Amino acid sequence: MTRKMIALFGIVILALIYKAIMPPPPKICGSPNGPPITAPRVKLSDGRYLAYKENGVPRDQAKHKFVFIHGFDCVRHDVALLTTISPEVMQSLGIYIVSIDRPGYGESDPHPKRTPKTLALDIEELADQLELGSKFYVMGFSMGGQAVWGLLKYIPHRLAGAILLTPVTNYWWKSFPANLTKQAYYEQLVQDQWTLRIAHYLPWLTYWWNTQKLFPSSSVASCSEDILFEQDRVLMPIFDSYQSKYRDLVRQQGEYETLHRDIMIGFGTWEFDPMELENPFPNGEGSVHIWQGDEDGHVPVILQRYVAQKLPWVHYHEMKGGGHMFPWAEGMGDKVMKTFLLGEPFVL
Repeated sequence: MTRKMIALFGIVILALIYKAIMPPPPKICGSPNGPPITAPRVKLSDGRYLAYKENGVPRDQAKHKFVFIHGFDCVRHDVALLTTISPEVMQSLGIYIVSIDRPGYGESDPHPKRTPKTLALDIEELADQLELGSKFYVMGFSMGGQAVWGLLKYIPHRLAGAILLTPVTNYWWKSFPANLTKQAYYEQLVQDQWTLRIAHYLPWLTYWWNTQKLFPSSSVASCSEDILFEQDRVLMPIFDSYQSKYRDLVRQQGEYETLHRDIMIGFGTWEFDPMELENPFPNGEGSVHIWQGDEDGHVPVILQRYVAQKLPWVHYHEMKGGGHMFPWAEGMGDKVMKTFLLGEPFVL
């Protein structure tokens, strides 16, 4: 009897552990128990759907067609720079921007096997179905900026140019010197250090770590103000008031396929190192630009500087006093677009 009780107790413990570490299945949009479908979507070759939203001038009248990739905990409505590009600049430069819900976010189907490569190929399929032409521009913010490296790696022949707005860096990209990543890594809050360690080394525990209540997990996911510097403390309320209209949409299919998978992919082991990429525009037929603030509590500026140093063909713009939310600063969209498309000097 004692042995049976011990065995039963062990089974119960294992069942509780399994339940704690295994994420619930996502609530697929359009399924019987899932959220409704409200956005236009394209059907990809593997049967998944990718939701999108069109902004700017009409597609058939555009001179410059962009695909925008949103950041962490955002959706297609959260287009960095869009609110700070004036209608005059949008019209005069003929700017069209199609923004997507990355897989698992908003109304795009989850992709459990998502990688930087699969997202690049998803965007190529979207561009073909929307008939954006043989070449198009890409723009990404934060985790979406990090995703642009996958586009530059896997479909450089389809790109007319690329904008990376404070793109997230991965501490485990092999070109980073160990002393530099160590310095940047330990400047994070302890809870974020542990969140990234688990996502990188023990990804199967990511769901448990981000849902347990014993220790604080990701400060970014919890929207903590502890990582904000002066500019971000001013701009975050502007972003929040804009995003509040769509907050319920962001994670409606489940946090695991949005926030947790983002962390696992962004800080996992990549199959390529962005700092080993070759110039996709050797003849000057396009350009790649990075914008980064030197007071960004989300993305270490010292790592971004190293990326720019390793890739001399990247146009690097560092903003003194700039934070992570700098795209929402007044007039920023006009300045970025005029620099990128017209070659005007970037002056704050």
